Amino acid sequence: MSDRSRIRITDVHTVGVPVTDQDRALEFYVGRLGFDTRRDVPRPDGGRWIEVAPPRATTTIALVVASDGNPAGVETGIRLATSDADADHADLRVNGVEVDDLLRWPGVPPMFAFRDQDGNRLEIVGGA
Repeated sequence: MSDRSRIRITDVHTVGVPVTDQDRALEFYVGRLGFDTRRDVPRPDGGRWIEVAPPRATTTIALVVASDGNPAGVETGIRLATSDADADHADLRVNGVEVDDLLRWPGVPPMFAFRDQDGNRLEIVGGA
């Protein structure tokens, strides 16, 4: 058995979303979702490391270049929090974002899925 007292993990820093074009993805996440750019730095291999996040979030989304082993257009499993799912649903739709129906189930916060510029699926969950 491992000694968990030696593990120093304290938080979830970032989750990666595969994208085909980092500039286009940056425009979507910053321009349409209202995220902040937290990092946009060159990598030694000529690529870029880009992280975006909602203004007060601690966890970021890294916009990583898609590859054969990490394709774009996936179910990301990312659930974003909102204080008003109805308003966000309407605003995203007006901004041309592909959104699914707003779901309401008894005892569960309202939620809906949307897709980014590459078809990656994320969800927004109300009640935050």
